[in-house]
Amino acid sequence: MKYFILTDLEGPAGVERFSQTRTTRLEDKAEAMTQLAKEVNACMEGIRSVDPDAEIVVWDGHGSGGLREEDLQACTYLPPRTKGAFQLKGFDALLFVGQHAMAGTVFAPLCHTYNSRSVNYYKLNECFIGEFGARALAAGYQGVPTIFLSGDDKAAAEAAMFVPEIETVATKHGTGLESAVHLDSAEACRRIREGAAVAVKRRGDIPPFTGLRPPFVFEAGYYREVDPNAWAGRAGDITFPDARTVRIVTERLEDLPI
Repeated sequence: MKYFILTDLEGPAGVERFSQTRTTRLEDKAEAMTQLAKEVNACMEGIRSVDPDAEIVVWDGHGSGGLREEDLQACTYLPPRTKGAFQLKGFDALLFVGQHAMAGTVFAPLCHTYNSRSVNYYKLNECFIGEFGARALAAGYQGVPTIFLSGDDKAAAEAAMFVPEIETVATKHGTGLESAVHLDSAEACRRIREGAAVAVKRRGDIPPFTGLRPPFVFEAGYYREVDPNAWAGRAGDITFPDARTVRIVTERLEDLPI
């Protein structure tokens, strides 16, 4: 079978400060990147303990880079911002490693939605939604179930809200925007390895997430005023309820910036 692992740098054990993730300086985020690679490898080990012939694709979902390809076990590696990376036709399951909660989540370390410096919130059909929900929904509309997530405990709770059947592993307990109580590296990897194995065994019991239906009404709130010209030419009915908000109505999920 074929598995897609989507990663981010805010969710691994030991990561709790934006200075560990926002930077483009490798030396400043090297420790976080090393731990993320360990957790991704543990996830792959868990998958292959159940499905030894598994084909695995790993996409580095952290914009400035969260993985070094040479740190990963055998897989197909997709670097950040790979165009068309999230085309999941032919995949059997989606898994998240290193995930954070959506913007505004109470006591959630490093919580944000896509861009921590500019996005206040996303809503879809009146439901607040973050990166997990948006991507699980995009996968679901491609017929692919989201079966596993590792990250902080608030991200795990968010995942279960959208996909109640999902298998999750909390690598840390969030106590604030930049604070958490962490598992040590080895224990986090052990739990991820075991959790991923359970998720693969339960794959048939976890349906694709399609709980939000068209017409899609999307709203994005930003910290600064929006430039309407930046949205010109996009599909859908686009309006600006106020200077910091964009609203899109469309029948197609792919028209939305999620």
